[in-house]
Amino acid sequence: MAKLFGNLHLVLVIGVVLAVALMLAFAPSAPIDINSIMRWLHLFFGVVWIGLLYYLNFVQVPTMPAIPAEQKGAITGHIAPKVLFFFRYGALLTVVTGLFIAMVNGYMIEALTFAGEGSVALIGIGMWIALIMAFNVWFIIWPAQKKILGIVPASDEAKAAAGPRALIASRTNTLLSLPMMWAMVSANLG
Repeated sequence: MAKLFGNLHLVLVIGVVLAVALMLAFAPSAPIDINSIMRWLHLFFGVVWIGLLYYLNFVQVPTMPAIPAEQKGAITGHIAPKVLFFFRYGALLTVVTGLFIAMVNGYMIEALTFAGEGSVALIGIGMWIALIMAFNVWFIIWPAQKKILGIVPASDEAKAAAGPRALIASRTNTLLSLPMMWAMVSANLG
């Protein structure tokens, strides 16, 4: 068992196999189509994205000041870059799958332009919030973190300025995640 659960890739493969088996078992009552698969992927990528957002804001950032200087390199050199990789691509793939779902179901333009009513307007609000959050991830948080973590060369002044900028964008995303998730879940579009 330790060998199985020690291999993340194997665990993920088995998880996908179990999910496909569940899909096939319930195919008569819950048809398998591109829409259902994309919704499943949208949820998966969304959990990765928001889960890491919450990890960063609830655990890593508040804990960093208490970590002795000689131990911070383990986090900034190994953990944070990997977290930020999955964080960025979780955001990107959540947005891409969400837009695909809206396009396939024929409400993308109405939602993005707020031309629809009820659920379509609500999903549009959620979509715009998610787009703002993804923008923050890719164009504010990630460029700042590259400087902070030493992935790109930056002066001490640039690193010091990048910290508050990344924190504000990350906390903005934490704030926006709550209404965004409510809008997405409550819209419940088919």
